[in-house]
Amino acid sequence: MELQDYLLVLRKRWRIIALVTLLTVGLAAVFTMVTTRTYAATTQFFVSTSGGDNAAALQQGNSFTQQRVKSYSQLLESPKVLDPVIADLDLDLTAGQLASQVSATIPLDTVIIEVTVTDTDPTRAGQIAESIGKTFPTTIEEIERVQSGQPSPVKVTVVQDASVQSAPISPRPSRNLALGLVLGLLAGFGAALLRDLLDTRVKGQRELAGITDKTIIGGIAYDTDAPEHPLIVQVDPRSQRAEAFRVVRTNLQFIDVAKPPKSIVVTSSLPGEGKSTTAANLALSIAETSAKVCVVEGDLRRPRLLDYLGFEGSVGLTDVLIGRVEVDDVLQPFGSSTLSVMGAGPIPPNPSELLGSENMAQLIGALEQRFDYVLIDAPPLLPVTDAAVLSTVVSGALVVVGAGIVAKDELRHALESLDAVNGQVLGLILNRVQAKDGGGAYGSYRYAYAKESERQRAKGRRRPRKDAQEPIRVV
Repeated sequence: MELQDYLLVLRKRWRIIALVTLLTVGLAAVFTMVTTRTYAATTQFFVSTSGGDNAAALQQGNSFTQQRVKSYSQLLESPKVLDPVIADLDLDLTAGQLASQVSATIPLDTVIIEVTVTDTDPTRAGQIAESIGKTFPTTIEEIERVQSGQPSPVKVTVVQDASVQSAPISPRPSRNLALGLVLGLLAGFGAALLRDLLDTRVKGQRELAGITDKTIIGGIAYDTDAPEHPLIVQVDPRSQRAEAFRVVRTNLQFIDVAKPPKSIVVTSSLPGEGKSTTAANLALSIAETSAKVCVVEGDLRRPRLLDYLGFEGSVGLTDVLIGRVEVDDVLQPFGSSTLSVMGAGPIPPNPSELLGSENMAQLIGALEQRFDYVLIDAPPLLPVTDAAVLSTVVSGALVVVGAGIVAKDELRHALESLDAVNGQVLGLILNRVQAKDGGGAYGSYRYAYAKESERQRAKGRRRPRKDAQEPIRVV
């Protein structure tokens, strides 16, 4: 994955990232609230030796002391030091339990020992640190005394009395929340990335390029208003979606200049990808060029095309195929345009056999003689075989790919079903493309028509040319 891919995941899956981040920050806040507050008290000791009367002796004593303080730091957590503290304060603890609350550190290349005592009660922490400050020097003096009655060569001095921090050292709300935020962002982005990698649906042009080398002849943007107004080319001819169908029309005309396709099957892999609305809008956009177009409702199982176009379908394709009526009896003109419509007619019990019959091939040949383009709205490829059968008797097939609906394997199997019968795929139409999915070059630019009011305002702002003459007034 490239940087652009990660940015695309971030833009598409920001809700997952935000949810995981909020959840992690919330858990950090709960942890902070339920954690018992702990306070710390600190004290410092300075370790020195006596008996040095020259520089060499002082240097030797200093080296001796630095070696000694390493052992003294361990001794601070031993019963030898802590038992007197427990007895002094009458604590209900053992030496081992109290040792877990005491820690000693030695700054590098020093003879200073810093002792920190933690406790849930700040007063008790200070009392323990103060008692250690009294007990520890005495203990060292007893241990280091060479002979009874003589002073110890090692002296431990308290250089910082026990002091208690007013704020608890744990928990730290700001640190916990900041850590929760960072971990939440990382975990959220990881979850978003995993979700995107596990999502096998086709979302844009990039996924299509990784599945097949078939030509992508256009992309139609997703519109929530499409179910209410499916014929966007007629309802809003200046919209971005209507212009996208014109792009598909133009690309379709240049697929094979030497032998342009005249009969085309419009299909998809699964139901719900928008093949019927695509066929209707493509037929309308082609008819805008004054070309004679016939759109046939070739879905003999769940016909929807006539519902979109606003026609009745009591008779249609099936009646022509069984010889009940003539072609002219079922062709219906669409308004004053050059578009003619043929409905499906009664739903037969054997759609595949009818569509693959010799009568269907002869009908398509006859329609090709009368029209410049014949578009057939066929069923999806994976549930039934009708579209694959039709692809063998027409010039080629257009496969509508519903972004976010069809999976990569499903589209691959649909295209393989066409290849298996030697059906020619003229191109792919990427439908329902959303901007966040990176649809590629199709449907990602904005260049809308100016409104009438804007044109009027622009006309009012125009200044006359300097060499323009004054209008002649006729009296």
